[in-house]
Amino acid sequence: MKTLPLYVTLYMTFLQKPKYHIYALTGFLVYILCTLTVNKIYFRLSGIHPGDGVPINTAITFYIAEAAFCAFLAYLLSLPLLWVIEKNSDFSRFRGAMGARVLAVFVVVQVAYTLMLWPVLSSFYQLIIGKPIKIEKFMRILNMTYFAGMYLIWMFTVVTVKLVQYLKQEKIKQLQLENNLRDSQLNTLKGQINPHFMFNSLNNIRGLILEDTGRAREMITRLSEMLRYSLTKNGVNTIPLKDELQTVENYIEISRIQFEGRLHFTMEAAHDTLNIPIPPMVVQMLIENAVKHGIGKLPEGGLVRLVTTITPDNFLHIGVLNSGRLELEKGGTRLGLENIKKRLFLIFGDKAKFTLAEKEGFVEACIILPLA
Repeated sequence: MKTLPLYVTLYMTFLQKPKYHIYALTGFLVYILCTLTVNKIYFRLSGIHPGDGVPINTAITFYIAEAAFCAFLAYLLSLPLLWVIEKNSDFSRFRGAMGARVLAVFVVVQVAYTLMLWPVLSSFYQLIIGKPIKIEKFMRILNMTYFAGMYLIWMFTVVTVKLVQYLKQEKIKQLQLENNLRDSQLNTLKGQINPHFMFNSLNNIRGLILEDTGRAREMITRLSEMLRYSLTKNGVNTIPLKDELQTVENYIEISRIQFEGRLHFTMEAAHDTLNIPIPPMVVQMLIENAVKHGIGKLPEGGLVRLVTTITPDNFLHIGVLNSGRLELEKGGTRLGLENIKKRLFLIFGDKAKFTLAEKEGFVEACIILPLA
């Protein structure tokens, strides 16, 4: 979908929304009533302005009608000025020429306001009071500064609101960019079945066909399930732990073709952990590292152990232990482990932890994920 320029977006949020027009008209009216009309009524009641013999009720009626017309005229003439402001309110590329255009239209609006105001007020005065209005020149000039100040306050309010909107939009854009980058990084880092594992598995299954046809068919089924899992889960960020464990079992069974009796595997998954969401292929990647870089380098083979529990402080603990020493892992698993760390950070932030350590003849890879 084509993205509208920022000024178009802001233009739509003001002139095309009825709420703005209600607020603007009400604001002009309240401003004039509170600053101009109230003062005139006060001067009339206190005797400061005698009123030329005009009855107090008639004078108050005129003052209110005057305020209503001034507010309506100010609102009407603010619309073209608002249109120019919105056309020149792209704060991302503001130039002096934009401000000059707004200033020019502001002057035109003030002149138009003055030219339209006094003839109509004179007619109102003649209609309500019954005689022509008498306004000295200095009062007209004073009123021009008054209405210019009113428009400046209105412009300041409009520009401030627009600036706040602009900053909000920029914040949203920044968050969208960060989310897109995060999604892109996750898609790049998501675990995929190792092509070397695929190649070795197919060769091993090919050799198994002549020895044990039934087991060969079973291994082909497991391999196809792993491929389907890798493809279908590539578009999601988390899956239930039990789905990941099924892929782990398929991987172990296929790997046993190559390692035969050298690979021993145990899994102790607590029942209350099976439905907890985890990033896909993370546990499978830990198991693959343990088999390839741990058991694969031990002539006598060894044990791979998978344990999942919920800790007392409400975290999911996933531990993968394999026979061997930690120095056997250096260089071979660094890329895969960094992949896991980045994925965990992108999804869980600082709440997730990943550790790798040697413990009593075993190498232990541990993932700790928050449950809430």
